[in-house]
Amino acid sequence: MEAADLIVQARWVAPVDPSGVVLESHAVAVRGGAIVAIGPSAAIAARYSGAARVDLDEHVLIPGLVNLHTHAAMTLMRGLADDRPLMEWLRSYIWPVETQIVSPAFVHDGTLLACAEMLQSGITCFGDMYFFPEAAAQAALEAGLRAAIGMIVIEMPSPYAGDARDYLAKGLALRDAMRDEALLSFCMAPHAPYTVSDATLERVATYAAELDLPVHMHVHETDDEIRESLATHNARPLARLQRLGLLGPGLIAVHAVHLAPDEIDLLARHGCNVAHCPTSNLKLASGIAPVADMIARGINVGLGTDGAASNNRLDLLSEMRLAALLAKGASGSATAVPAHRALHMATLAGAKALGLDARVGSLTPGKRADMTAIRMSGIELAPLYDPVSHLVYAAGREHVTHVWVDGKPRVENGALTGIDVRELELKAAHWREKIV
Repeated sequence: MEAADLIVQARWVAPVDPSGVVLESHAVAVRGGAIVAIGPSAAIAARYSGAARVDLDEHVLIPGLVNLHTHAAMTLMRGLADDRPLMEWLRSYIWPVETQIVSPAFVHDGTLLACAEMLQSGITCFGDMYFFPEAAAQAALEAGLRAAIGMIVIEMPSPYAGDARDYLAKGLALRDAMRDEALLSFCMAPHAPYTVSDATLERVATYAAELDLPVHMHVHETDDEIRESLATHNARPLARLQRLGLLGPGLIAVHAVHLAPDEIDLLARHGCNVAHCPTSNLKLASGIAPVADMIARGINVGLGTDGAASNNRLDLLSEMRLAALLAKGASGSATAVPAHRALHMATLAGAKALGLDARVGSLTPGKRADMTAIRMSGIELAPLYDPVSHLVYAAGREHVTHVWVDGKPRVENGALTGIDVRELELKAAHWREKIV
């Protein structure tokens, strides 16, 4: 017999790759934080010894969810300035608060709070963009989450950096210092075309190419953004990014709501990725992204929650459901984003956009054991004909019972491991008082 550290047996296993497959009464064997085998439960039990065993007879086991875009620390601003359009929300509320309150401690505590919420929602990996990324990275490591840390770049000064060159220098120094952390990866993260100059974007493109890093950036989020770009640069944002050399397989275009047909073709032709954030887009009245058209053109579309300040929840299961329903309603096709496609968007598509698909995003031997178990019992889920359909259209984060990152348990029977929830609640209350 072969040795294993962990065997997880589930009623259903949805590996995501190959697409559309659901395995019944199968088990996953884990050794050294990696998946070593997937097979019928009896066969795995007969082959592996010495393993801790978790039996999940009412569950579907899926890859850990990948939150492609968020601003984790902004969880401390949840509900701070609701029901306002994007630019008013940013300029009159969020940016002024950030100027006064954001610090390494704020980012650490807010990110840790976000990590706790994300873990209990089945998320095992997130792409982040915020100030003081070293504090966010430290919080992610403390929580045991996988994180793609954005090295934020913006022209305006902040408590974190004085100008664009300072942002770049600090981000690159952080990457050099923490590049060997197994749970961390890094992205260039210019905030948006309207907050970053041509000269800075050219430097970002150069560093991204030299270091083989994704470029994580808000793009075509609102009509105002496009009008401002036409007035200032005589070009729509995507055309400007193309001119500056930023379109390519490394680009993660966040939101991508307002796209003309030729711009969808442009993204497809350059192999770009899109981070679709349906709840945030609706809450800020930004619009509905043409997801069905993007997928039809072969664009890799992953899912993000955005920050809790513009969503209020870090819940990728609800984003899956909303993304599927919006795509159907906007396209007029009930088959636009079926359940398996929504699950792919929330897992492997996000991992691919972050350059992590060789490591995570599907339950595949050789990949890291980032896994989420969701209980499929209860009157709200009865009867059950298709576990993936239920996962997308009926289940919620309250049904998440177990989460593993790199083979280590981070949620057991619905409870966080290694995170003091009461301490987090006290920290959140402390920051609320400071902000108020």
